Amino acid sequence: MTPADWTRSGAGQRLTVIAASLVVGALAALAHPPFGLLLPGLLAYPALLILGDRAGSVRAAFWRGWLAGFAYFFIGCWWVAEAFLVNPDQAWMAPFAACLLPAGMGLFWGGALALFRRVRRPGLARVALFAGLFCLFEWLRGWVLTGFPWNPAGASWAAGSAASQTAALVGVYGLGLITVLGTAAFAPLVERRDRKAIIVAGAGLALIAVTIIGGAVRLARAEPTDSGTVIRIVQANIEQQAKWTPENFAAIVQSYVSLTAGPESDLGRPDVVIWPEGALPTTFNDIVDPRSWVAPAMAEALDEGQVLIVGLSRAYDRGDGQASYGNSAFAMTDIGVGGLRVDAVYDKHHLVPFGEYLPAGPLMSRLGVRSLVHVPSDFTPGPPPQPFDLPGVPRVQPLICYESLFPGMTPDGAERPAWIVNPSNDAWYGATSGPVQNFNLSAYRAIEEGLPMARATPTGVSALIDPWGRPVDKRKLETGARGVIDARLPQALEPTPYSRWGDWPMVLAVAGLIGLGALSGRGRREAA
Repeated sequence: MTPADWTRSGAGQRLTVIAASLVVGALAALAHPPFGLLLPGLLAYPALLILGDRAGSVRAAFWRGWLAGFAYFFIGCWWVAEAFLVNPDQAWMAPFAACLLPAGMGLFWGGALALFRRVRRPGLARVALFAGLFCLFEWLRGWVLTGFPWNPAGASWAAGSAASQTAALVGVYGLGLITVLGTAAFAPLVERRDRKAIIVAGAGLALIAVTIIGGAVRLARAEPTDSGTVIRIVQANIEQQAKWTPENFAAIVQSYVSLTAGPESDLGRPDVVIWPEGALPTTFNDIVDPRSWVAPAMAEALDEGQVLIVGLSRAYDRGDGQASYGNSAFAMTDIGVGGLRVDAVYDKHHLVPFGEYLPAGPLMSRLGVRSLVHVPSDFTPGPPPQPFDLPGVPRVQPLICYESLFPGMTPDGAERPAWIVNPSNDAWYGATSGPVQNFNLSAYRAIEEGLPMARATPTGVSALIDPWGRPVDKRKLETGARGVIDARLPQALEPTPYSRWGDWPMVLAVAGLIGLGALSGRGRREAA
């Protein structure tokens, strides 16, 4: 049997389709940072449309979408396995974690392609239907079962780039809709070269071009204004494995203290110092214990009047005599001889499933799942995000680590803050692509809200991000770096359209595209 004969055989066709589906998903994933293969990555979306359109059945379309989604999320999320390598007793779970997460997330891509194959009709309106359904399922992925909005299609464009500025209008999901619709418009050219197909492809190209040009114009007019507040971001480069060694505790505290008390830059004394989530391997309760030396050491590193924002866990009485545990951000001011004064506490609202709480906890505990994950006891979610009002500091909204993945968590209107602080702990994921992508996704919140964001992590990537999604002064502490960033906090922009309207324009556009694609061609046949 020649290779051509084998390819035409049933087994050969199935393996070809499987390989094509995996390649399409992989290419789409490689568009995201740090890989940056943007053009081949964006062309994966018209290829995905063709895979779904040519499937012989709804079931076949589902499996093609699932395979593509599996490849996409495996490349985008393989770093979750790194967290299980921190504890050698859990290392055996790393391959399962690396595969189970993409297998679950791939269901959304499979569902989108299955519904597309079920509803689609002949004609060019298939492009609208595909884009609408795909982006609907992308949006649902950010909400279903608390959501996991990692690497939506819109985030293929690096935050701070020209195209990314569209997120200020319609958010990252709206940018994803523009991206998928504009690129999927090239799919009909594979089957037909007539005038209509060329016009549709031209319209898609124009949509992408307008997005890039409009963003470039916005960046050309970007004029950051100094708020008068100086921020110091501290990254001590303490690996996760080192945190839980008792003999390292004093050295870890000293590392943060020495960086905090380090020489002033040309900007003068920092007004606010930011430490990451989980900076110290202990709880807030232990730090402020009168017998502890840690709180006095922290106060000694600060000047009177300086504010320290740090992420720490804490135990507290929830009012019924039962202990609750919070993953919290604390704002503390040095008041001189009195030490540190706690001015505000924010308890993380959007917790990480299987990382900070165990879904269906009692049942999972009986099944022995709790012993297999990093959740010895559940954290309690805090109330919806509310900003800190601190003495001498512009109003700030904390978003702790995972929360910065979710659009729309920053209050608008009278409660709107002047900036966002994002203490995060990416040390779990080492020198992988995870921290780089997390930085990119977090920076989209700055663009969407028109607010600067200060992001501090133990091992990188840390930076002060301006309201256009760019590191201030082009300074970042990359993965594995130790040091501080001193920078002037930019002023907030006027409220963006996205901060006012959220995802509603995108949802309405998705509904319109699905309606157009589903109803077009009803009662008539058009040559495909």
